[in-house]
Amino acid sequence: MVSVLQNVAIDCADAYELARFWSSATGRPMHPDDRPGAHETQVLPAEGPALYFNQVPEAKTVKNRIHLCLRPETSRDDEVDRLLALGATFVGDHRNSDGSGWAVLADPEGNEFCVLRSDSDRAATTS
Repeated sequence: MVSVLQNVAIDCADAYELARFWSSATGRPMHPDDRPGAHETQVLPAEGPALYFNQVPEAKTVKNRIHLCLRPETSRDDEVDRLLALGATFVGDHRNSDGSGWAVLADPEGNEFCVLRSDSDRAATTS
């Protein structure tokens, strides 16, 4: 027997607002029952586990031990710009001059995540 990954839980100060950010970031809907002020919300991906946001009283204090990595449909750099416009902040630049690498951003509550190269970015650097 094995366990099935149900969701990725993210502690936060405002579950609804953070879910709205991630819904916009991923282009996936929030759970239809989620409303402003909800202490638990979800973003529902097309496949794979849900992103589950759980409101907690403690503030984030250290670097994430686990994080999300996004592979955009558009170029990595265009996606970084789009996510910054949605409210993310830039944390670290691990992009290389040959086009490889990734960028580290943080969501509006400071949870770090990576933006990887898109498939077209990868094809351009491996051809």
